[in-house]
Amino acid sequence: MTKIVAAAVTTLFLTASPLAYAQAPGGGALQRLSTADVTALTDARINLVKAALQLTPDQEKYWPAIEETIRARAKDRQARLQNVEARITELRSKSPVEAMRDRNPVDFLHRRAEALTQRAADLKKLADAWQPLYPTLSQEQKRRMAALTIFVFREMRDGLEQRRLQSEDDDQG
Repeated sequence: MTKIVAAAVTTLFLTASPLAYAQAPGGGALQRLSTADVTALTDARINLVKAALQLTPDQEKYWPAIEETIRARAKDRQARLQNVEARITELRSKSPVEAMRDRNPVDFLHRRAEALTQRAADLKKLADAWQPLYPTLSQEQKRRMAALTIFVFREMRDGLEQRRLQSEDDDQG
């Protein structure tokens, strides 16, 4: 049982980490993943969670709603990242003086609020999708789910820290 979880976590780590640190040539921005890349990573995450849980036949009936919600969140996240990329491209087309002169903090706050609203709605949908399944999980399944969650959060934290340090290095260079 532990071997399955370890193998699944290792697979996620090996497939997601190189893509998370990929850099676009000549710039500090993260390279945008293709739709196929996002789909592959989403499939890996879904398979990882499902493998770790080892659902019973009775629990399987709840899984399609969760899987659908995970896919929808990934799609919405990709759309948000494309919007950010478009905004960065727009700003890079201007000189630094023009960008500073034309900035509008109110527009920025509106864009940020819209993105956070979308993320919150997606997260609520995910919680709602998990609601029927979670009470049916055994203690062992809940323990594996908790271990997987902790691992993923640590990986995300480490990835963000790596990007922050890299950004500081780029600023100093």
